[in-house]
Amino acid sequence: MTGRRRSRWSQRVTGYSNALDLEPGVFTWRDPRRIARSLQASAETSTRRKAEPFRSAMSMLVFYINRAGANLPAVQRRRLEAAKGELRALYGRPRRTRTR
Repeated sequence: MTGRRRSRWSQRVTGYSNALDLEPGVFTWRDPRRIARSLQASAETSTRRKAEPFRSAMSMLVFYINRAGANLPAVQRRRLEAAKGELRALYGRPRRTRTR
């Protein structure tokens, strides 16, 4: 495999996930609440996911954050981290506290 092909497998996963049908550009949006609502809607309507909707939505969000790595601008990383909090709130999950 060439370096170029190997580096794009995560793009294929987010674009053609077998678990969730994501809206185009969902991870580039500016509003964390809108991102969370979109992920929630995708997870709720999916018939192919293996886990509960919250876990599927959160997994896709965390996957994108982790795979984008250093290429993700700090502003967008903060938005996506805020979207994680919004997603927890939408599902009535307790808020995580920082241990640092």
